[in-house]
Amino acid sequence: MDETYAAYLGKVQTQRAELGESMSALQGALDHPAGLGSTWRGRVRAALTELAHDLRDHVELTEAPGGFYDDILTKAPRLSHRVDEQKAEHAALLAEVERLLDERDEGMPGEDAVAAHREAATRLLGQLVRHRQRGSDLTYEAYAVDLGGMG
Repeated sequence: MDETYAAYLGKVQTQRAELGESMSALQGALDHPAGLGSTWRGRVRAALTELAHDLRDHVELTEAPGGFYDDILTKAPRLSHRVDEQKAEHAALLAEVERLLDERDEGMPGEDAVAAHREAATRLLGQLVRHRQRGSDLTYEAYAVDLGGMG
């Protein structure tokens, strides 16, 4: 592995840790009592905003021309379907984060709306966990390299 690509993989690892931290921050915000009202909403909004930023960075980094997924396709073309699945998940995950942010900006009148928002954000976290697991498996299968967990 050349030094340039090794440095790039270091960025992928660092960014993966940052995404894990923002996922933990969202979980922490969601764990607070929704009865805190505007305080709860503010914490969730801040955590969702950070998660959106880190998820966009993840997508840009892994899908960049000549980047992570392109390298996997070069080294292990048999994994092209799995790379395509990861990319499709990126689009769906980004859309859901944006939807949650828009929903939050439009306001959440009443306890039912807050509960539904919390449930959707919790589902998103589960989807992200599974996406990261599949990404780890894909990476290992392509390179026999463990990118690591949360940090």
